[in-house]
Amino acid sequence: MKAIRRFTVRTVLPESLGGLEELATNLRWSWHEPTMQLFASIAPDVWDESGRDPIALLGAVEPSRLDELAADEAFVGRTNGLLGELHTYLSEPRWYQSLPDAPAAIAYFSPEFGIAAALPQYSGGLGILAGDHLKSASDLGVPIIAVGLFYRSGYFRQAISREGWQQESYPVLDPDGLPLSVLRHPDGRAALITLALPDGRALAARIWRVAVGRVTLLLLDTDVPENDDELRSVTDRLYGGGGEHRLLQELLLGIGGVRAIGLYTHLTGSPEPLVFHTNEGHAGFLGLERISDLIGGGLSFTEALQVVRAGTVFTTHTPVPAGIDRFEASLVTRYFSTELLPGVDVAEVLALGTENYEGGDPAMFNMAVMGLRLGQRANGVSQLHGDVSRGMFGYLWPGFDQDDVPITSVTNGVHAPSWTDPLLMQLASSKLGAVDTTSADWNSPEVSDWDLWQVRGAMRHQLVDDARRRVGDAWHEQNPGVGDPAWYSSLLDPNILTIGFARRVPTYKRLTLMLHDEDRLRSLLLHPTRPIQIVIAGKSHPADDEGKRLIQRLVEFAAEIDVRERIVFLPNYDIAMAKLLYPGTDVWLNNPLRPLEACGTSGMKAALNGSLNLSILDGWWAEFYDEENGWAIPSADSAGDGAERDKLEADSMYDLIEHQIAPRFYDRGDDGVPHRWVQSIRHTLSTLSPSLSADRMVREYVERLYIPAAVAEETISANAYQPARELALWKARVVEAWPAVHVTHVESGGVDAVPQVGDTLHLRAQVELGGLTADDVSVEVVYGRARDGDRLIDTQLAVLEPTTDTGDAATFAGTVPLGRAGSFGYNVRVVPRHPLLASAAEMGLIAVAV
Repeated sequence: MKAIRRFTVRTVLPESLGGLEELATNLRWSWHEPTMQLFASIAPDVWDESGRDPIALLGAVEPSRLDELAADEAFVGRTNGLLGELHTYLSEPRWYQSLPDAPAAIAYFSPEFGIAAALPQYSGGLGILAGDHLKSASDLGVPIIAVGLFYRSGYFRQAISREGWQQESYPVLDPDGLPLSVLRHPDGRAALITLALPDGRALAARIWRVAVGRVTLLLLDTDVPENDDELRSVTDRLYGGGGEHRLLQELLLGIGGVRAIGLYTHLTGSPEPLVFHTNEGHAGFLGLERISDLIGGGLSFTEALQVVRAGTVFTTHTPVPAGIDRFEASLVTRYFSTELLPGVDVAEVLALGTENYEGGDPAMFNMAVMGLRLGQRANGVSQLHGDVSRGMFGYLWPGFDQDDVPITSVTNGVHAPSWTDPLLMQLASSKLGAVDTTSADWNSPEVSDWDLWQVRGAMRHQLVDDARRRVGDAWHEQNPGVGDPAWYSSLLDPNILTIGFARRVPTYKRLTLMLHDEDRLRSLLLHPTRPIQIVIAGKSHPADDEGKRLIQRLVEFAAEIDVRERIVFLPNYDIAMAKLLYPGTDVWLNNPLRPLEACGTSGMKAALNGSLNLSILDGWWAEFYDEENGWAIPSADSAGDGAERDKLEADSMYDLIEHQIAPRFYDRGDDGVPHRWVQSIRHTLSTLSPSLSADRMVREYVERLYIPAAVAEETISANAYQPARELALWKARVVEAWPAVHVTHVESGGVDAVPQVGDTLHLRAQVELGGLTADDVSVEVVYGRARDGDRLIDTQLAVLEPTTDTGDAATFAGTVPLGRAGSFGYNVRVVPRHPLLASAAEMGLIAVAV
């Protein structure tokens, strides 16, 4: 018989163990090994069965065991010691507190957060990245208030049918059994935010609070009595439902999220955020809510837009237009032709997201386009992705070269304490006295090759054991009461070179590239002296049948009798699986179609544990590969078609495994250690660990984006927003005048008939200003090497200064040093200039000499 309702009854702890409650409800435990060891010691079997979830553990452990621990002075002392350490961690000044001009609070919006397996509110890389961002922000003392949605079913649970087809299920989560608490008014009422909807309806949401170390995460939940059944389901599933359902989720995340932060800061006395970080376009509506608030304070839409832009950071994570959320403009019109945003006209909303550019569809509203128009600072998530993004969104800045498009990059990082295996941490601690593995001296003779190799072997053994358990659990779920097939006990071998591949399964990530030549792969798996084995995991979006077919093909191959012990697909890829999968692999494989991998942080997590990467030069690997930390699969970009490209790249992958990777792994010294391989492990740990850390990433966001955004917003908001009013007027004047701005003449001199290195080129440009003044513009010479078609590369800028200004026209002059030999070319451009602009391209206006 099935229950008609489920809920969680939390245990009442003995008074002396009261500290366990606080330790369990602050998710810092998920990356603090001593606290996890404390919970594990309560009841090791129950800890494992609970999925290593402290709240589930405390609800499942026998009361007699808790009474026993309450009388154990050593355990009580250990608990109180860790609680005191947590309080110190939460209150002491850290890196951020030493910074000048640092904002008192920063808002961070994301549609998903992957923090711990105990809080399943993530689907993949975007959520894991957001979770790691919060964890490192906490460790560094960055005062983030994060906002997301609470999905009652989270993302889907994956199973694989007997036919190899992905099957989805959506277990309903009970928030009472999760590390959450409701934000409440002083009288105990749950705090609610409300959004006006068409047809006189309203959407209400309660606010769950999650403690992520020092960071507060607010999750909005529409499953409340104030909503009818249809609206209660708005936050049912992550990335579920059709276009209107998705729009409702994104309205709630953006607009509702800003309102939730306002309510939270009011009720708790916390500082209000000065900077708002939009992690991908899903939360872009947050800027419109802020504009509405400012309009209520007396600003016009355009004036409020200047303020919001100054304090907004927008991060794009997709390298392909198909990955961007787009809605029909008519649907957006319907939702904003209401009281949703007082003071904001629907036409002003549409102007921010409509694809009114060459190649766009004016009938569509584009969330990434709105994000870029609402954020003065934007970034991609690796150097290559930044360049791809500048090309992909360049249509918003017509006339500018790709390098001038104002999208920078901050390469993603991963939270080392979360993703580094405890065995490696113990080695660093015992041999090097290091708590932080990213700063340990891995080249020290204190750690022998044997030490490293033993730890790597133990991590591989953990993975093999976990894989066998997961495959057995999946069998029992499909075949209740039937024993495991006998060969499951020999699935994988802890002594064989192990390759890992785990990620989402869209077609561009090419899950089945390894199957391009099945006979070649079979020979590698079954090599008599240098065999390999492959552990694979990943979920395909429920609506992506092409991705599901890739999984099916892989599962069918892995079931063939001769290879089934050497290749395995593990169902239901999640954080718990990943924590053993990354450390347990010797080589991490990544073979997307370049340049469609924005970053690819799974390989980073493997590298933090000493695994070597085998990857296409895409995402983060394109900037960090150095020929010693792994292998690069050559990209066959110039191939005639996709099939030829797949063949060339697959053959290269097979060759690298057969002729370089496997020989190095199996080439052992007299002590059984592959010393050349361990040399690469040392190099990887020493050189990649600091750079791949999310601490490095968050520091970059703070120093390069958050603090400049905070300074910009404070500056533009001074004197009751007078700078914003003046900037809005100035922009309107410049836009109106710009069609009449022209470079009418350029003359040069100062060099001999045969220019030489060391000469100085003198330039003079005459510019029609169209009613603007010389102070309104920057006249610049762009110079560099001239290539085919007079295209300039490796360009530099020099500003020309005004020498005469007659009102409608002005002369600008300056010099350019000829500092290197070879081809040389230049041009002169005019762009708007104002101290409150963050880049020359910000307004998308340019006049170039022709």
